[in-house]
Order: sequence, then structure tokens, then C-alpha cells
Amino acid sequence: MPSARSIVFFGPSLVFLAAALWATDAPFRTHLTQGLSSNFIVLAEHGVSLLIAIPILLFNWGDVRKLSLREWCAILAIAIGGSALASVAFTESFHYVNPSVSILFQKVQPLIAIALSFFLLGEKMHKNFWLWTGTAIAGAYLVSFPSLVPQLYTGEAFNPNTIGVLLALFAAVLWGASTVFGKYVLRTAAFQTLTSLRFIIAFIFLAILTTAQHSFPAASTVTITDWLFIVIIALTSGVFSLFLYYYGLQFTNAS
Repeated sequence: MPSARSIVFFGPSLVFLAAALWATDAPFRTHLTQGLSSNFIVLAEHGVSLLIAIPILLFNWGDVRKLSLREWCAILAIAIGGSALASVAFTESFHYVNPSVSILFQKVQPLIAIALSFFLLGEKMHKNFWLWTGTAIAGAYLVSFPSLVPQLYTGEAFNPNTIGVLLALFAAVLWGASTVFGKYVLRTAAFQTLTSLRFIIAFIFLAILTTAQHSFPAASTVTITDWLFIVIIALTSGVFSLFLYYYGLQFTNAS
């Protein structure tokens, strides 16, 4: 446990490290989207993470019995929204826009987290918050629509760039909300319990979703390189980074 003097740096430092790990997956994810469905990619990632999450959850099973109905609702929102749907939407956006655009658009995510932490957790906003909010939104808009006027419809179909931007924004909203819900759950549960439940529930949801949409690839089409990249993503930007993130979030305001 960090001392009271160092706690102001300890939590945010772990959050920073987790964010740095999240940024490592783009090259691997780009390769995977060339031959595999987004649903299957995210399902496979969660399957690898499950091998670590299940033993940790069993070790912390006492925490599960302490959770209230509201906390379970928050965990479901984190797992299904922030872990499953957000990851699928983010991965799918790679089909429509340059991955760098999808990644840069995630910079909107903190705005969602800060706003929700104010309304749901009662955290105080700095007086300059709204100034920088406007600046960040303007920047995100310019990245998404360099010509300033978005071309939503090309005459026969929606503009692929617009679809990719909307998918990336959808992921950012869900991830930002998950930060606030995670901070709420951490008032009762340990970070190990929250992280493990996130992966287990998300895996179950993704398995159902992938089965319903018939998104499983033929076994022969998934190469050894594909599996290697899936494992890399699952371990670096997946389970390890989230354990760091939720541990740091215990000592950090959601905003």
C-alpha cells in the first residue's frame, strides 16, 4: 500500500502505464482485421485473458458475495459495454478508417469519464474544464472530418469514414463510462475481483454474440501468427493492463 504522501502520484502512474500498454495493440489488431471478424478477434482475446481471470476470481470469491444489485449492474455495464461491445466497435472501425484515426479519437474518452464522474460520483470539476472540453471536441472533430463538413451519405451508402468515426466514438463513450462504473464498484470489491468478472462476463456475452452472428472462422484460416498476435493483445493491452488500471483507479479519482 503506498504512503499518503506518494498516493497522489502512485495511482495516476499506474493508470498511465496501463494506457501506454493499451496503445501497443494497433499493429497486431490491424493485421487480424484483414482476415478475421471483429467479434471473433475480441472473443479470442477474452478467451486468453480468461485463463488468468478465473483462478484469480476463485481466490477472491469472498468479494463476489459482498456485491450489491447496483454494483452487479455496474459490472454488467463494464463487461458487456466497456469490455465486449466497445472492443468490437473499436476493432470494427479499423475496416473503415485509418487505425490512427480510431486511436486518436479515443482521446475523447476522458471527456466522457470526467463528465460522468461529476454527475454520478460527485467529483468536482476544475474551473477550466469546459474550456479544455471545447478544445478537445474541436480537435476530435477536425481529426474525424478534415474537410470540416462531414459527408454522411455518398448517394448509395453511408460514407465509410463516418461509419468508422461513429464506431470509434461509440467505443470511447463505453470505455469512458466504464471508468466511472469501475470506480463505483471498487468502493466494495477488490481490483482483482472487478477485473476478473469483467473478462468472464464479457467472454460469455461475446461467445453468444459470435455464435448468433455465425462469425467463427474456419479453423484452417486462423494462422499461427494470428494466434500469436491474439495472445500478445490479450496479455499486454488486455488482462495485465486492466489489472494495473483498476489497481491504480483505487487511488485515483475517476475524472
